[in-house]
Amino acid sequence: MTAATHEEWLRRAKALEPLRAHLIDGAEEAGGGSTFSAVSPRDGQVLTEVADGGAAEIDAAVAAARRAFDHGPWPRLAPADRGRVLVRLADLLEEHRAELALTVSLEMGKPVRDAHDIELRALIGTFRWYGQLADKLTDESPHTAPDALALVTREPAGVVGAVVPWNFPLTLAGWKVAPALAAGCTVVLKPSENSPLSALLLGRIALEAGLPPGVLNVVNGDGPVAGRALGLHPDVDVLAFTGSTAVGRHFLRYSADSNLKRVWLELGGKSPNIVLPDAPDLEKAAATAAWGIFFNQGEMCTAPSRLLVHSSIAEQVTEAVVARARALRVGDPLDPATEMGALVGESHLERVLGHVRGGGEDGARLRTGGARTLTGTGGVYLEPTVFDRVAPDSRLAREEVFGPVLSVLAFDDLDEAVALANATEYGLAAGLWTSDLSTAHRVSRALRAGTVWVNCYEEGDLTVPFGGMKQSGNGRDKSAHALEKYTELKTTWIQL
Repeated sequence: MTAATHEEWLRRAKALEPLRAHLIDGAEEAGGGSTFSAVSPRDGQVLTEVADGGAAEIDAAVAAARRAFDHGPWPRLAPADRGRVLVRLADLLEEHRAELALTVSLEMGKPVRDAHDIELRALIGTFRWYGQLADKLTDESPHTAPDALALVTREPAGVVGAVVPWNFPLTLAGWKVAPALAAGCTVVLKPSENSPLSALLLGRIALEAGLPPGVLNVVNGDGPVAGRALGLHPDVDVLAFTGSTAVGRHFLRYSADSNLKRVWLELGGKSPNIVLPDAPDLEKAAATAAWGIFFNQGEMCTAPSRLLVHSSIAEQVTEAVVARARALRVGDPLDPATEMGALVGESHLERVLGHVRGGGEDGARLRTGGARTLTGTGGVYLEPTVFDRVAPDSRLAREEVFGPVLSVLAFDDLDEAVALANATEYGLAAGLWTSDLSTAHRVSRALRAGTVWVNCYEEGDLTVPFGGMKQSGNGRDKSAHALEKYTELKTTWIQL
């Protein structure tokens, strides 16, 4: 399907019939009857009217998940049997790959090529990986005195509420749903109101794969209503959230005000990307910096939004990034030639433009971009934007923009670079470019970030954990460590 033409994707889009109802206890449910419009940022057109859930729908979904956990077969299946269902789900997601990619592209503006080749590859790989892992976990039997036997077992935690954002609507859903299901939990998934359609399709395909009713439920709705109801629900045992730091604070309060459910947060970032003069390939470093900030329209929590460059090479690297930004093809997400698509919506565009205006007011120099583009399409498009001479204490250097806006800061020595990199409330990711092995190790240890990439960016696979420090959150997605969020440790002491 990656070879499909623009015209073929347009034909598929015209024929697409998105799902609209909640998925509760294995059935499509219209809920109370209220709806909201799913608007495509590529052209401003309404894709469909989606069922709008609130407390009643969340109650129904949580009740279904609770029944499925307390009385259903899923937690009681042999791990190998659960794993086979997840692998079957991965196979079916591959069969529906084009439809899922098209749905993601239409609802949130991502280039369809990226949705197909990157987002769906991640989703399919995640379910397959956890399906294959499900029967390879082990419990513990610590050494004790001869007259006793101790067992430490991992048990599924119960009902999981998963709240995921719109920027990678399927990847981030998979990172939470797959390990929760592998552990034997049941799930209520609340997608962003900006990207409900792909989550509904995922839920339907999961039923086809053999998930029993109630094991995976999908409820659409606004965060302050449906999300709040899920966070406060006394029958939810674990809440996993990816999104803004401000909303993460709300979920912690919801836990305190309800049943003290465990809350796992993957939040914002203001990731530094440090380029030293001894970088093995300055052109590659610049190209990767440009790709990293403009990929997915800059709507990434790990986006390398602060480019920290040694003053001796700052102009050279900045010029290379600016050249790539100016050459980037912004256009219709359904055109395979498009390199940067539409931002998710009008309100988000205005927020990003507010940061652009603030950058100029704070004295930064606009090198390229900074304006809305393709206004005749009815869509939400922004030029790739680069600022240099950014002051370390400015809003542009400290606040998460979540758009295609790069801040370039110069430094004179390594200690200053590390200090600048860590001068943020966030700690999600960081990059470092150097040829010196000792420098790579020392700086990586000094950076307060959950992931540090050396001479690359956004690399890795499912064997390694992902998550943040400081106000970028807690807990980890990906890898076997993700299962720690969805299991409880039980000690059994047997006196012989």
